[in-house]
Amino acid sequence: MTPTASDTPAATRAPRRQPANAPVHLDPGRFDLLTFDCYGTLVDWEAGIIAAAREACAVRCLVHGPARASASGSAPAPAGSSARGTPAGVVPSDAAILSAFGAAEHVVQAERYRSYREVLALTLRRMGSALGFHPGPAECDAFAASVGDWPAFPDTVAALRRLARRYRLGIVSNVDDDLFARTRERLHTDFDWVVTAQQVGSYKPATAHFEEMAMRSGIPRERTLHVAQSLFHDIAPAAALGYATVHVDRPSRGDGSGATPPAHARPDVTVHDMASVAGLLELSE
Repeated sequence: MTPTASDTPAATRAPRRQPANAPVHLDPGRFDLLTFDCYGTLVDWEAGIIAAAREACAVRCLVHGPARASASGSAPAPAGSSARGTPAGVVPSDAAILSAFGAAEHVVQAERYRSYREVLALTLRRMGSALGFHPGPAECDAFAASVGDWPAFPDTVAALRRLARRYRLGIVSNVDDDLFARTRERLHTDFDWVVTAQQVGSYKPATAHFEEMAMRSGIPRERTLHVAQSLFHDIAPAAALGYATVHVDRPSRGDGSGATPPAHARPDVTVHDMASVAGLLELSE
């Protein structure tokens, strides 16, 4: 039976953040393979989610032209428009969008395997119910297709190039093959192995991605380091399988865990960007 996200017990407690100046020790010679989550770790998915959700809301909330955000991140909508779940006349804030996404996406993924395009379309519908707009098929399709437009973080490409000098690199991502193909063009990196949700028929935090990567690469888990932003989708299941892990705890535009559900997990090391991952492994420019 194909594993699903529900195969992994849901974590309910908030993450413990390691202080940025905490001493960390990781032997660079211990590893042959570095595996990465993509969205949130290498790609600024929060920026992509917010932009795509605002596009949908602009249509369904009858907001015409670029909305100017207030200090709280919300933007006024025209008089006469209303929203269920947000105050009347207000476009949802960045934090509200990310919270709604984090609450919806993993629920859709846990129901049964669907393509990630389908997951995102259904996620937007759930987000609309929470935020007070009602996306139609066109908005749902556009939201799903936006993945290929989500930008890489500014430090990603340079860090991957540095790491590729010494290590084999792999991707384990909750995404469709065609969507990742568009993202791959932004990363300018020849990954040795790529494992997607489409290929294994499940979504992290189920463990099929990690098992498939180990089988394809032939590199044992004790020689593999997993690097990711999401405690829920990546650090918790990878650590449970015995992998060493680095949590890339990037600053969030949202509250709490941003676009992912909260989770309790203990990575071996916590850093705040990909440049720090390369530095951690003692690789100079």
